[in-house]
Amino acid sequence: MSDSVIKAGIFLLVLLGAFLWIGRSITNLTGGEKTVSAAVEINPEGGEAIYWGKGRCFTCHSVGDRGSAVRGPNHGQFGERFALPMGARAVERAKERSKKTGETFTAVDYLIESLSNPGAYVVEGYKNEMAVVFAPPISLNLDEIKAVVTYLQIQGGELDMEAIDSNPSDVTKKFYAKIAAAQAAGGGDPDLGAEVFADNCSECHALNGEGGEVGPDLTGIAAKGLKYIDKSIRSPASKIVAGFEVSEVIKKDGRKITGIKTRDEVGEIDITKADGDVVTIARVDIKKITEDKTKTLMPADLIEALTVKDFQDVLSFLILQKQKVAEK
Repeated sequence: MSDSVIKAGIFLLVLLGAFLWIGRSITNLTGGEKTVSAAVEINPEGGEAIYWGKGRCFTCHSVGDRGSAVRGPNHGQFGERFALPMGARAVERAKERSKKTGETFTAVDYLIESLSNPGAYVVEGYKNEMAVVFAPPISLNLDEIKAVVTYLQIQGGELDMEAIDSNPSDVTKKFYAKIAAAQAAGGGDPDLGAEVFADNCSECHALNGEGGEVGPDLTGIAAKGLKYIDKSIRSPASKIVAGFEVSEVIKKDGRKITGIKTRDEVGEIDITKADGDVVTIARVDIKKITEDKTKTLMPADLIEALTVKDFQDVLSFLILQKQKVAEK
């Protein structure tokens, strides 16, 4: 073996060793990454493992003098700005949230909100850029998020396991429902899903009294279940809601009008077209009217137009729509 080959081999080994040393040093500077098993226990130890491991919280936050990240607030006691550690700080923040929202917030409510809806309260001097921890790529499940809350609460505060797990407040239940919906939809964000719905669905579908009438009212759609909602978007013609079959009207002058028959009177009918326009047609002007129960006005390629993330987001949003449809 030539000297040049041996020297090249030695150089590569040294380079690899340096790379591994640098990587380990960076990890230690950020607090040291901890491993965590698939099923985490809802306790401070489990939360600590998530915080410094899978949750990647340490990439933006530190806890006191543990870690070096400064992109987000320090969660421990650190300097004049962070005179109170996170557990005690949450008590004060809860008072601010109660005043701001009109709801009674506890320290646990605030901590859960900070993880499930981080944009609701942005600490002065920091940007609204915290990742959605229950969505990809972090994808923490509900138990993991509860565990992180226990870890944050013991930073200068009193652990309240009942409020976190066994008997959460109505405010916390609302956040838990949001996280559970996101998990069920494969990691979607219901807040972003509301935007996807507004941009792609509200023109045709009503929700809680607002929206179009070309498609079925989706108020309370969660009662149908995730599988039904998923299939309705992926394959809208697979099961058409009664009353929303496509009608085709051919007038005596040869004009053709296609849409949903939204009014049917003795002397005239209304056809609502895909764009929401309503066309009133006198019966004396109709040559032929047919109804096709295999067609729908909902675009068959809608699923192709949505990104995977948009699809997951809107699914998680619709899973939260549990209100009953008002009787008409």
